[in-house]
This record gives sequence, structure tokens and C-alpha cells, in this order.
Amino acid sequence: MNEPVFTNDLVAFGILAGVLGLIFYTSSSENKFWKKFYSVVPALLLAYMLPAILTSLNIIAEKWTSIENGQEVVHHSSLYYVASRLLLPASLILFTLSIDLGAIARLGWRALVMFFTGTIGIIIGGPIALAITGYFFPDLISATGHDATWRGLATLAGSWIGGGANQAAMLEIFEYNQNLYGGMVLVDIVVANIWMALLLFGINYNDKINKWLKADTSAIEELKRKVIEFTKKTQRIPSLRDYMIILGIAFFTVAMSYEGATWIAEGLKSNFPLIADKSSKLSSLGSHFFWLISLATAAGIIYSFTPIKNLEGAGASKIGSVFIYFLVATIGMKIDLNKIFDQPELILTGLVWMSIHALLLIIVAKWIRAPYFFLAVGSQANVGGAASAPIVASAFHPALTSVGALLAILGYVVGTYGAWFSAILMSWITEILR
Repeated sequence: MNEPVFTNDLVAFGILAGVLGLIFYTSSSENKFWKKFYSVVPALLLAYMLPAILTSLNIIAEKWTSIENGQEVVHHSSLYYVASRLLLPASLILFTLSIDLGAIARLGWRALVMFFTGTIGIIIGGPIALAITGYFFPDLISATGHDATWRGLATLAGSWIGGGANQAAMLEIFEYNQNLYGGMVLVDIVVANIWMALLLFGINYNDKINKWLKADTSAIEELKRKVIEFTKKTQRIPSLRDYMIILGIAFFTVAMSYEGATWIAEGLKSNFPLIADKSSKLSSLGSHFFWLISLATAAGIIYSFTPIKNLEGAGASKIGSVFIYFLVATIGMKIDLNKIFDQPELILTGLVWMSIHALLLIIVAKWIRAPYFFLAVGSQANVGGAASAPIVASAFHPALTSVGALLAILGYVVGTYGAWFSAILMSWITEILR
């Protein structure tokens, strides 16, 4: 790509911030046009695509070339690197520090079973879907190196078990060709939103579905009472002191995680040749980025057992969401819109994958007589994450909104690990079928 209009990262960062501000301003507008627009086009899709459009128009760019002293020189923006190494782990810390493992346990075993059923459906659904569609579309199997389809599908597994942070982690750990990443983003947005629409549609028939499932819904009323009490207890107007403490804890923990990841990754590669071998299935265990994300997530869980968890009442997860949106925008700078529609078979793979996830949820819900609420929210806590699980939960009752957020946080915790395992399974399937 030729030199863009703006090559300075500070300018590019300001443009991305302006784009995100515009998206959030219009998405919350009471204007009929914008309400109708955002009922069709998700805000998250725009956060990806508007930066991609700016890159396609050569206004900003993640990578470009210039001629210096008669030679071609390749330049790279540092925005994605900063966002992925600093803002991403910080967001995971802020998302997980509020997790209350005791509260999750008190949701009832059916809620946890449905959540983990959704997780398992994504983990095994990817390899199965790749095997099915790969039989009809051999190109999905034949791609190798950084173009390998399974590497791209690993980012979907990260998104559909955890969220944007886990998706970015998989993109970095498995080093998928980022020029092809736009196709995976499209699959993520299209398939996930089709499934969410179906779940919301099913709420209109909640009573009939529960009757068919023979579900015991008494726990739902108890959930409503507990959630209302929890919200009243933790929510407060944040102060400057709160913000400084939140940011201080997040970034200090990222720094310590970064150092710890260096020590672990180098130690493993030095002592275990199989991990040091980049062609090995276990080579990702030697990834510095993998351990950075793992340690940051673990730190967040540890914080959840301390008074630090009360910072959620001051908006810790909201700040984490800000970081995620900036990360999404920097990823958007990498998307080549000309290649998004090159592989329609990816959409089919995503639909088959989501169908496996849905079928497993329905079978288990019928078996354990779980309410439709647990099926829908358990699924969205995986597939939609913190962005949409609360939306689905609130559609049942506003008091249950934070239940969706609580389970979505659990998705962030297991997202990286579950997606990594799914990716390993997909790589094995690819080698078997190749």
C-alpha cells in the first residue's frame, strides 16, 4: 500500500477515537433513522469496518511502503501492537476482577451446565464444521502456513467462547494472515447476530419452550431477587480516585504479567525442545503473548477474592470495554475489504459450527430440564460475550441483566484456554484430511 494521507500514529489514534465516539453517539441517539440503522447494523461491526474503510481509502494505514534513497521501505503503525500488548490484557483484568465465583455457583447447577455446554459446543463444533465443509470445499483444508483456515477459525473460537479480547489473543497466538482476517470478522458478525436474533425471537415463546423442556423456573425468581440486591450493593458514582486506582491496578498488573510471561516463555523454550519447535502442536505454549494473556486473566481472578473486586461498582468493566473498542478499531485498520467476500464457504462453516452449538444446547436443556433463560443466556455468554449476553438476559427481565454479564465474564476467563484447545483440534483435523 502506498503512503496514506496520515502516517503519524498520534493522528491515526485521534481519528480512530473520533470514529468510535461517533459510533457511540449515533447508536445511543433517539433519532428514528439511527434507531432503525443500529437495529440492523451492530455497533461492533462499524467499529471494525469504518477503520477498514479509512484504510481502504488510504487515509490511514497499518502498513504502507515509501521510497527512501531509491529503495522501497515498509512502515508499520504501532497502534495495534500497543493495543494488543497493553489494552487487551488490561481489559481482561478489568473484566475478570469482578467475577464472583460464589455467585456463579449460586446461580444453580443448571445455569453452569448450560454455559459450559455452550462452551463445549464451540470447542468441538469448530473441528466438526471444518471437517464437513472441508470435504466439499478442499481449499479450506489445503491452505497452509499463516493462511491456514484453522488459524483463522481459532479467532472465531476465541470470540464465541469469550469475546473480542480472546479473539485478538487467538489472532496473535496463532498468527493468522491478517490480510485475510476480514473474512473471519464477517463470519463472526453475521453468524453470531443471526443466532442472537433467533434467541431473542424465542423469548416470545418462553412459556411454551419451558413447557416443552419441562423446566423448573422457580430458580429464576430467586435469581431476580439476588441480582437486584447485588446491584444495589455495588453500584456507585465513580470518582477521580476510583478511575486512577482502576487504571493503576490494571496497567501495573499488565507490566508484571509481561515480565512473568517473558520468564515462563523463555524457560519453557529453553527446557522443552518440543515447545521451541515452531512446527510442533505445543509451540503456542512458548508464545510470550499466550502467557501474557493467561497471567493477566489469572491476576483478575485472584483480585476477585479481594476488596479490589468492588471497583466494578465504579465502572471497571466499562473501562475495559473502552480498551476493547480501541483494540477492535486497530484491528479494523488491518482489514482488506477487497478480500472479505473471497470465501463464502467460510460463512457456511460458521453456520454449521453454530448449528452444532445450538443442537447440543437444546439436547442438554431437554435432558436436564433447564429453563430457556439458561439456554439463551448461557449461549450468548459464550457467543456474544459481554456485549450481548446482558441484552438477552434483560429481554427476560431487566433485573437479570447482570446475570448475563456475570456469565459473560466467565466466558472471558475460559475463552483463551477453550479457544486454544479448539484450535489444536482443528489443526489436527486439517492434517488428517489434507
